[in-house]
Formats: sequence, structure tokens, C-alpha cells
Amino acid sequence: MSSTLLVYLHGFRSSPRSSKAVMTGEAVKTLTTAANTIDWYCPQLSASPKESMKMVTSYIDHSRSDRIVVIGSSLGGFYTNYLAEKYGCKAVALNPAVRAARELAPHVGMLTSYDSNEPFDFRPEYIDELKTLQVESISDPDRYFLIAAKGDELLDWREMREFYQGAQQLILEGSDHGIADYADHLPRVLEFISPEMID
Repeated sequence: MSSTLLVYLHGFRSSPRSSKAVMTGEAVKTLTTAANTIDWYCPQLSASPKESMKMVTSYIDHSRSDRIVVIGSSLGGFYTNYLAEKYGCKAVALNPAVRAARELAPHVGMLTSYDSNEPFDFRPEYIDELKTLQVESISDPDRYFLIAAKGDELLDWREMREFYQGAQQLILEGSDHGIADYADHLPRVLEFISPEMID
């Protein structure tokens, strides 16, 4: 019998209610068997990168699962790199912000969450927190799977392709930052993480 901790990290201004998070969570439940259990962990991340990673690493450190897999979208993809390097685990990055401090610097100030319109303060010190979490290069490309959309209106897919050189990559011809056609590509995600869940 084995168990897997599957961590899903949502993007900037997003939540565990995002369509990709919900879709992935439902699909992952179908992989659970008596012999291979899956602990699905998809938390609401804090505006503070430092606090977010403190919360997630604490959960991982207290987990009794045999394996860890991390999936992250956009800013969640940036966090995914940090966690995958820290724990040496498999990682799926969905249109990741490979240099989050640079991307989010223009967004410092009062913002609202996409799905709830709840206000939150994205402070200048959070940019420094992002810098401390920056992964300059991935140590083992075999552990990573990148899905990048050429139609991403916020981030440059070429930078993603370059950053995950040697990793398994799915470059989408169109699509968008949210990967509107994610359902079509979810089987590839499950295929990549499934060997981790089968003895």
C-alpha cells in the first residue's frame, strides 16, 4: 500500500475554486484506490509568498505520504519550482511565472480576488519574499512537466520553454493564460503523475 500527497497551488488573485484546481481535484479522486491513496491538498494561498510557503511546507512536512507531487498554475507554478527543488518531487507547471518578482512588481497595491472580489493588499515586501524563493534553474528536468500556451496574454511561453529545457513539455498553439482548454490536456497531466501513484 502506498500514499501520495498531491499539492495543487493556484495562481495570483485566484483560489482553490479555480476551474483547473476543481477539474484536477475531481480527476485525481478517480486515481485513488485502496492500494494507492491520494491526499489532495489545495489551500487558499496568502498574499504573502513567505506565509504561503510556510503553510504549504508545514503541511508537507507533517504528511505521512510516501510521495509528493506538486501542480501549480501561474504564480502557483513559480511556487511549484521552489517546492519541487526543496523536496525532490515531481512537478507540473501550468503557464508558470518563472520570474514572479519581475512579473508582479507592477501589481503592488490594493487588489481584489478574481472569484470573490475580496480586497487584499499586495505589499512591496512581497516582491522581496518572491526573490528569496526564486529557482534559477531546475536540477532534474525529468521530474518536471510544463504546459505552456503560446496564446498566454500575460506571460511569455518562450521563457517557460527555455526555463524547463529538457523537461517534458506540451506547448499549446493557442489557448490563453488560464488554459481554457485544460480539460483536453488533463489526461497528459494524470499520465505524468500516475506512475508516482502505482507501485
